[in-house]
Amino acid sequence: MSDERAVPPVLVSACLRGVPCRFDGRDKAAGGLDAQLAGRRVVAFCPEQAGGLATPRAAAELVGGDGHAVLEGRARVVDVTGADVTEAFVAGARRALDAARRTGCAEAVLMPRSPSCGRGEVYDGEFRGVLVPGDGVTAALLERNGIAVRRAPGV
Repeated sequence: MSDERAVPPVLVSACLRGVPCRFDGRDKAAGGLDAQLAGRRVVAFCPEQAGGLATPRAAAELVGGDGHAVLEGRARVVDVTGADVTEAFVAGARRALDAARRTGCAEAVLMPRSPSCGRGEVYDGEFRGVLVPGDGVTAALLERNGIAVRRAPGV
């Protein structure tokens, strides 16, 4: 019998673990992810819900830059109705970082393209379905604090 404590836990976007917490009220369970995480303790976390946003909620995108720019105060997170939800996204990112630190996670596997969890590419902020290089707010904050962030495969 293996000891799960021997391998550090990993923070994972809750939607990838089957939790219906996405903006549209659905999950994005990634079957292939289970095999990659076998033997590891998984800390499932939704930064958007942790930041106080409801599920379902209006779709949001990064405007004026990516998550790094949001953390620096140079960009915002705005939903499709025009509401500024930056504060909730930043608060959720901080809670994700706290959860990772509290549980000993040195790595995170996050939902691609999300304004919170996106790693490497996010939507362009004009709600056209166009992807641009960049990271979501949570991915940026985790990375800045030494937590290795990678995109969930096959999602």
